[in-house]
Amino acid sequence: MASRKFYFRSFLIAAVLIIASSFYYLPYYVAKPGMAKELEPIIEVEGGDDASGSFMLTTVRMGRANIYSYIAAKVSKYQELYPENAIKSENESDEEYNVRQLHMMDHSKNSAIKVAYEKAGKPISFEYLGVYVLNTLEGMPAYGKLKPGDQITKVDQIDIKSAKQFMDYVGNKKPGEKVELTFKRDSTTKRVTLPLQSFQADQKRAGIGISLDDDKKPITEPAVKVNTEQIGGPSAGLMFTLEIYNQLTEGDMTKGYQIAGTGTMSETGEVGPIGGIQQKIVAAAQSGAQIFFAPNEKGNKNSNYRQALVTAKDIKTDMKIVPVDTLEDALTYLRSLKQIK
Repeated sequence: MASRKFYFRSFLIAAVLIIASSFYYLPYYVAKPGMAKELEPIIEVEGGDDASGSFMLTTVRMGRANIYSYIAAKVSKYQELYPENAIKSENESDEEYNVRQLHMMDHSKNSAIKVAYEKAGKPISFEYLGVYVLNTLEGMPAYGKLKPGDQITKVDQIDIKSAKQFMDYVGNKKPGEKVELTFKRDSTTKRVTLPLQSFQADQKRAGIGISLDDDKKPITEPAVKVNTEQIGGPSAGLMFTLEIYNQLTEGDMTKGYQIAGTGTMSETGEVGPIGGIQQKIVAAAQSGAQIFFAPNEKGNKNSNYRQALVTAKDIKTDMKIVPVDTLEDALTYLRSLKQIK
Protein backbone atom coordinates (compact mmCIF):
# COMPACT_ATOMS: atom_id res chain seq x y z
CA MET A 1 0.00 0.00 0.00
CA ALA A 2 2.83 2.37 0.93
CA SER A 3 4.64 1.63 -2.33
CA ARG A 4 1.50 2.39 -4.34
CA LYS A 5 1.19 5.74 -2.57
CA PHE A 6 4.85 6.43 -3.26
CA TYR A 7 4.45 5.71 -7.00
CA PHE A 8 1.26 7.78 -7.15
CA ARG A 9 2.97 10.74 -5.48
CA SER A 10 5.98 10.39 -7.79
CA PHE A 11 3.71 10.26 -10.83
CA LEU A 12 1.78 13.31 -9.61
CA ILE A 13 4.97 15.30 -8.97
CA ALA A 14 6.35 14.35 -12.41
CA ALA A 15 3.08 15.35 -14.10
CA VAL A 16 3.07 18.72 -12.32
CA LEU A 17 6.72 19.35 -13.29
CA ILE A 18 6.04 18.46 -16.95
CA ILE A 19 3.01 20.75 -17.11
CA ALA A 20 4.81 23.57 -15.31
CA SER A 21 7.88 23.30 -17.54
CA SER A 22 5.71 23.59 -20.66
CA PHE A 23 4.86 27.13 -19.54
CA TYR A 24 8.52 28.08 -19.07
CA TYR A 25 9.56 29.85 -22.27
CA LEU A 26 13.09 30.05 -23.64
CA PRO A 27 14.43 33.15 -25.47
CA TYR A 28 13.71 31.52 -28.84
CA TYR A 29 10.91 31.29 -31.37
CA VAL A 30 10.06 28.16 -33.36
CA ALA A 31 8.99 28.38 -37.01
CA LYS A 32 7.02 25.44 -38.44
CA PRO A 33 5.32 24.80 -41.78
CA GLY A 34 1.90 26.44 -41.70
CA MET A 35 -0.71 26.16 -44.42
CA ALA A 36 -1.48 27.20 -47.97
CA LYS A 37 -4.73 29.15 -47.89
CA GLU A 38 -6.90 29.79 -50.94
CA LEU A 39 -7.31 33.51 -51.56
CA GLU A 40 -10.59 33.64 -53.48
CA PRO A 41 -12.71 33.34 -50.28
CA ILE A 42 -10.52 36.01 -48.61
CA ILE A 43 -10.47 38.60 -51.42
CA GLU A 44 -13.63 39.85 -53.09
CA VAL A 45 -13.56 42.29 -55.98
CA GLU A 46 -17.05 43.51 -56.81
CA GLY A 47 -18.14 41.82 -60.03
CA GLY A 48 -15.02 39.66 -60.18
CA ASP A 49 -15.12 36.28 -61.94
CA ASP A 50 -14.53 32.92 -60.25
CA ALA A 51 -11.34 31.05 -61.12
CA SER A 52 -11.06 27.41 -62.16
CA GLY A 53 -7.84 27.05 -60.14
CA SER A 54 -6.65 29.09 -57.20
CA PHE A 55 -3.99 31.45 -55.92
CA MET A 56 -2.87 30.61 -52.38
CA LEU A 57 -0.92 32.43 -49.71
CA THR A 58 1.45 30.35 -47.58
CA THR A 59 2.02 30.77 -43.87
CA VAL A 60 4.55 29.83 -41.22
CA ARG A 61 3.45 28.86 -37.71
CA MET A 62 5.55 30.92 -35.33
CA GLY A 63 5.50 30.55 -31.55
CA ARG A 64 7.65 31.00 -28.46
CA ALA A 65 9.74 27.96 -27.60
CA ASN A 66 9.40 25.97 -24.40
CA ILE A 67 11.83 23.17 -23.58
CA TYR A 68 9.80 20.58 -25.51
CA SER A 69 9.25 22.61 -28.69
CA TYR A 70 12.93 23.62 -28.55
CA ILE A 71 14.02 19.97 -28.53
CA ALA A 72 11.52 19.09 -31.26
CA ALA A 73 12.84 21.90 -33.45
CA LYS A 74 16.42 20.74 -32.91
CA VAL A 75 15.63 17.29 -34.29
CA SER A 76 13.10 18.34 -36.98
CA LYS A 77 14.47 19.21 -40.39
CA TYR A 78 11.84 21.78 -41.30
CA GLN A 79 11.38 23.48 -37.96
CA GLU A 80 13.69 26.40 -37.34
CA LEU A 81 14.79 28.19 -34.18
CA TYR A 82 15.24 31.97 -34.07
CA PRO A 83 16.68 33.97 -31.14
CA GLU A 84 14.06 36.26 -29.64
CA ASN A 85 16.01 39.37 -30.69
CA ALA A 86 15.84 38.21 -34.33
CA ILE A 87 12.03 38.28 -34.19
CA LYS A 88 11.19 41.15 -31.86
CA SER A 89 12.74 44.59 -31.55
CA GLU A 90 14.57 45.54 -28.36
CA ASN A 91 12.10 45.94 -25.45
CA GLU A 92 9.18 45.17 -27.76
CA SER A 93 6.24 43.55 -25.96
CA ASP A 94 4.19 40.68 -27.38
CA GLU A 95 1.34 43.12 -27.93
CA GLU A 96 3.57 45.54 -29.83
CA TYR A 97 4.97 42.69 -31.92
CA ASN A 98 1.47 41.49 -32.87
CA VAL A 99 0.35 45.02 -33.72
CA ARG A 100 3.45 45.50 -35.89
CA GLN A 101 2.77 42.25 -37.74
CA LEU A 102 -0.86 43.15 -38.39
CA HIS A 103 0.16 46.62 -39.56
CA MET A 104 2.67 45.10 -41.99
CA MET A 105 -0.19 42.97 -43.33
CA ASP A 106 -2.24 46.16 -43.85
CA HIS A 107 0.70 47.69 -45.74
CA SER A 108 0.93 44.52 -47.81
CA LYS A 109 -2.76 44.65 -48.71
CA ASN A 110 -2.61 48.33 -49.63
CA SER A 111 0.43 47.84 -51.87
CA ALA A 112 -1.18 44.82 -53.54
CA ILE A 113 -4.41 46.71 -54.22
CA LYS A 114 -2.52 49.72 -55.60
CA VAL A 115 -0.33 47.64 -57.92
CA ALA A 116 -3.18 45.38 -59.13
CA TYR A 117 -5.57 48.26 -59.85
CA GLU A 118 -2.94 50.33 -61.63
CA LYS A 119 -1.88 47.29 -63.68
CA ALA A 120 -5.51 46.65 -64.63
CA GLY A 121 -6.08 50.33 -65.46
CA LYS A 122 -8.69 50.77 -62.73
CA PRO A 123 -9.12 53.89 -60.55
CA ILE A 124 -7.60 53.91 -57.07
CA SER A 125 -6.87 56.55 -54.43
CA PHE A 126 -6.25 56.54 -50.68
CA GLU A 127 -8.09 58.14 -47.78
CA TYR A 128 -5.71 59.07 -44.95
CA LEU A 129 -7.21 58.26 -41.56
CA GLY A 130 -4.47 59.51 -39.26
CA VAL A 131 -1.34 57.97 -37.85
CA TYR A 132 -1.02 54.53 -36.33
CA VAL A 133 0.93 53.94 -33.09
CA LEU A 134 3.29 50.98 -33.52
CA ASN A 135 4.91 51.11 -30.08
CA THR A 136 5.72 53.43 -27.18
CA LEU A 137 9.10 54.12 -25.59
CA GLU A 138 9.46 53.33 -21.90
CA GLY A 139 10.33 56.39 -19.84
CA MET A 140 8.73 58.81 -22.32
CA PRO A 141 5.40 60.65 -21.81
CA ALA A 142 3.34 58.42 -24.14
CA TYR A 143 4.32 55.24 -22.29
CA GLY A 144 1.27 53.91 -20.45
CA LYS A 145 -0.96 56.58 -22.02
CA LEU A 146 -1.00 55.39 -25.63
CA LYS A 147 -1.04 51.77 -26.79
CA PRO A 148 0.07 49.98 -29.97
CA GLY A 149 -2.83 50.13 -32.40
CA ASP A 150 -4.11 53.55 -31.30
CA GLN A 151 -5.02 55.81 -34.21
CA ILE A 152 -4.10 59.47 -33.66
CA THR A 153 -6.44 61.75 -35.63
CA LYS A 154 -5.72 65.20 -34.16
CA VAL A 155 -2.95 67.11 -32.39
CA ASP A 156 -4.07 70.31 -30.66
CA GLN A 157 -7.33 70.04 -32.66
CA ILE A 158 -5.40 69.98 -35.96
CA ASP A 159 -6.39 67.07 -38.22
CA ILE A 160 -3.41 64.77 -38.75
CA LYS A 161 -3.23 62.94 -42.08
CA SER A 162 0.29 61.55 -42.11
CA ALA A 163 3.21 60.56 -39.91
CA LYS A 164 5.31 63.29 -41.53
CA GLN A 165 2.74 65.95 -40.64
CA PHE A 166 2.69 64.71 -37.04
CA MET A 167 6.50 64.68 -36.72
CA ASP A 168 6.87 68.11 -38.35
CA TYR A 169 4.33 69.64 -35.97
CA VAL A 170 5.70 68.06 -32.78
CA GLY A 171 9.30 68.62 -33.93
CA ASN A 172 8.81 72.39 -33.84
CA LYS A 173 8.02 72.31 -30.11
CA LYS A 174 10.40 72.41 -27.14
CA PRO A 175 10.78 70.16 -24.08
CA GLY A 176 8.13 70.96 -21.48
CA GLU A 177 5.55 72.18 -23.98
CA LYS A 178 2.35 70.13 -24.13
CA VAL A 179 0.26 68.64 -26.91
CA GLU A 180 -3.33 67.43 -26.80
CA LEU A 181 -3.89 64.23 -28.75
CA THR A 182 -7.23 62.96 -30.02
CA PHE A 183 -7.09 59.26 -30.82
CA LYS A 184 -9.28 56.23 -31.43
CA ARG A 185 -8.96 52.99 -29.52
CA ASP A 186 -11.35 50.08 -30.18
CA SER A 187 -13.84 52.45 -31.92
CA THR A 188 -13.83 54.81 -28.91
CA THR A 189 -12.51 58.39 -29.25
CA LYS A 190 -10.22 59.49 -26.41
CA ARG A 191 -8.11 62.54 -25.57
CA VAL A 192 -4.89 62.91 -23.63
CA THR A 193 -2.54 65.85 -22.95
CA LEU A 194 1.16 64.98 -22.84
CA PRO A 195 4.30 67.04 -22.16
CA LEU A 196 7.19 66.86 -24.59
CA GLN A 197 10.43 65.40 -23.28
CA SER A 198 13.99 65.32 -24.62
CA PHE A 199 15.20 62.03 -26.03
CA GLN A 200 18.12 60.47 -24.16
CA ALA A 201 19.94 59.75 -27.42
CA ASP A 202 19.46 63.32 -28.70
CA GLN A 203 18.84 65.99 -26.07
CA LYS A 204 18.11 68.58 -28.76
CA ARG A 205 15.06 66.63 -29.96
CA ALA A 206 11.82 66.49 -28.01
CA GLY A 207 8.85 64.20 -28.42
CA ILE A 208 6.34 61.99 -26.64
CA GLY A 209 8.09 58.68 -27.41
CA ILE A 210 6.14 56.80 -30.06
CA SER A 211 6.95 55.14 -33.36
CA LEU A 212 4.20 55.59 -35.89
CA ASP A 213 3.12 55.09 -39.47
CA ASP A 214 0.41 56.30 -41.83
CA ASP A 215 -3.04 54.76 -41.46
CA LYS A 216 -4.93 54.81 -44.75
CA LYS A 217 -7.53 52.89 -46.70
CA PRO A 218 -7.86 52.43 -50.47
CA ILE A 219 -10.77 53.90 -52.41
CA THR A 220 -11.30 51.77 -55.53
CA GLU A 221 -13.69 51.24 -58.42
CA PRO A 222 -14.82 48.47 -58.39
CA ALA A 223 -14.80 47.96 -54.60
CA VAL A 224 -12.50 45.35 -53.06
CA LYS A 225 -12.59 43.62 -49.67
CA VAL A 226 -9.64 41.74 -48.19
CA ASN A 227 -10.37 39.80 -44.99
CA THR A 228 -7.13 38.52 -43.49
CA GLU A 229 -8.45 38.15 -39.92
CA GLN A 230 -5.40 37.72 -37.66
CA ILE A 231 -2.81 36.82 -40.33
CA GLY A 232 0.20 39.09 -39.91
CA GLY A 233 3.31 40.08 -41.81
CA PRO A 234 4.02 41.38 -45.33
CA SER A 235 4.86 38.16 -47.17
CA ALA A 236 1.51 37.62 -48.94
CA GLY A 237 1.88 40.77 -51.06
CA LEU A 238 2.62 39.03 -54.35
CA MET A 239 -0.21 36.51 -54.02
CA PHE A 240 -2.69 39.21 -52.96
CA THR A 241 -1.75 41.18 -56.07
CA LEU A 242 -2.23 38.19 -58.38
CA GLU A 243 -5.64 37.32 -56.91
CA ILE A 244 -6.91 40.91 -57.09
CA TYR A 245 -5.60 41.36 -60.64
CA ASN A 246 -7.19 38.07 -61.71
CA GLN A 247 -10.58 39.18 -60.40
CA LEU A 248 -10.24 42.62 -61.99
CA THR A 249 -9.45 41.40 -65.50
CA GLU A 250 -11.16 39.17 -68.04
CA GLY A 251 -10.07 35.55 -68.26
CA ASP A 252 -8.57 33.27 -65.64
CA MET A 253 -4.85 33.57 -64.97
CA THR A 254 -4.82 30.36 -62.89
CA LYS A 255 -5.71 28.21 -65.96
CA GLY A 256 -7.02 25.62 -63.48
CA TYR A 257 -3.76 25.22 -61.52
CA GLN A 258 -3.26 25.36 -57.75
CA ILE A 259 -0.72 28.18 -57.45
CA ALA A 260 1.01 29.07 -54.19
CA GLY A 261 3.78 31.55 -53.54
CA THR A 262 5.26 34.20 -51.32
CA GLY A 263 7.04 37.55 -51.47
CA THR A 264 6.47 41.14 -50.46
CA MET A 265 5.01 43.59 -52.98
CA SER A 266 6.36 47.12 -53.34
CA GLU A 267 4.19 49.93 -54.66
CA THR A 268 6.20 49.76 -57.89
CA GLY A 269 5.51 46.06 -58.47
CA GLU A 270 8.79 44.58 -57.21
CA VAL A 271 8.77 41.28 -55.30
CA GLY A 272 10.87 41.19 -52.13
CA PRO A 273 12.31 38.30 -50.05
CA ILE A 274 10.67 36.84 -46.96
CA GLY A 275 11.58 34.57 -44.05
CA GLY A 276 10.58 30.95 -43.62
CA ILE A 277 10.78 29.96 -47.29
CA GLN A 278 11.58 26.31 -46.44
CA GLN A 279 8.54 25.99 -44.19
CA LYS A 280 6.36 27.59 -46.86
CA ILE A 281 7.53 25.14 -49.53
CA VAL A 282 6.61 22.25 -47.22
CA ALA A 283 3.21 23.81 -46.46
CA ALA A 284 2.45 24.42 -50.15
CA ALA A 285 3.46 20.89 -51.17
CA GLN A 286 1.34 19.36 -48.40
CA SER A 287 -1.63 21.43 -49.61
CA GLY A 288 -1.38 20.14 -53.17
CA ALA A 289 0.07 23.22 -54.88
CA GLN A 290 1.38 22.58 -58.40
CA ILE A 291 3.26 25.87 -58.87
CA PHE A 292 5.13 28.03 -56.36
CA PHE A 293 6.34 31.59 -56.98
CA ALA A 294 9.51 32.40 -55.01
CA PRO A 295 11.42 35.73 -54.78
CA ASN A 296 14.45 35.55 -57.05
CA GLU A 297 16.31 38.49 -55.46
CA LYS A 298 17.86 39.33 -58.82
CA GLY A 299 19.69 36.01 -58.98
CA ASN A 300 21.34 36.16 -55.55
CA LYS A 301 22.99 32.79 -54.86
CA ASN A 302 21.28 32.62 -51.44
CA SER A 303 17.91 33.85 -52.69
CA ASN A 304 14.53 32.55 -51.55
CA TYR A 305 14.27 30.89 -54.96
CA ARG A 306 17.55 28.96 -54.49
CA GLN A 307 16.52 27.85 -51.00
CA ALA A 308 13.10 26.82 -52.32
CA LEU A 309 14.69 24.64 -55.01
CA VAL A 310 16.79 22.80 -52.41
CA THR A 311 13.78 22.19 -50.16
CA ALA A 312 11.54 21.07 -53.02
CA LYS A 313 14.16 18.54 -54.14
CA ASP A 314 14.67 17.31 -50.58
CA ILE A 315 10.98 16.64 -49.94
CA LYS A 316 10.63 15.12 -53.43
CA THR A 317 7.76 17.29 -54.59
CA ASP A 318 6.82 17.74 -58.25
CA MET A 319 5.70 21.31 -57.50
CA LYS A 320 7.22 23.72 -60.04
CA ILE A 321 9.32 26.44 -58.38
CA VAL A 322 9.21 29.68 -60.41
CA PRO A 323 11.61 32.60 -59.74
CA VAL A 324 10.10 36.11 -59.82
CA ASP A 325 11.55 39.59 -59.32
CA THR A 326 8.44 41.53 -60.30
CA LEU A 327 4.69 41.13 -60.70
CA GLU A 328 5.23 41.13 -64.45
CA ASP A 329 7.53 38.09 -64.14
CA ALA A 330 4.68 36.16 -62.52
CA LEU A 331 2.13 37.35 -65.07
CA THR A 332 4.43 36.43 -67.97
CA TYR A 333 4.78 32.90 -66.60
CA LEU A 334 1.02 32.57 -66.08
CA ARG A 335 0.30 33.72 -69.63
CA SER A 336 2.53 30.89 -70.89
CA LEU A 337 0.47 28.18 -69.16
CA LYS A 338 -2.01 26.08 -71.04
CA GLN A 339 -5.51 25.71 -69.62
CA ILE A 340 -6.11 22.46 -67.73
CA LYS A 341 -9.00 20.70 -69.42
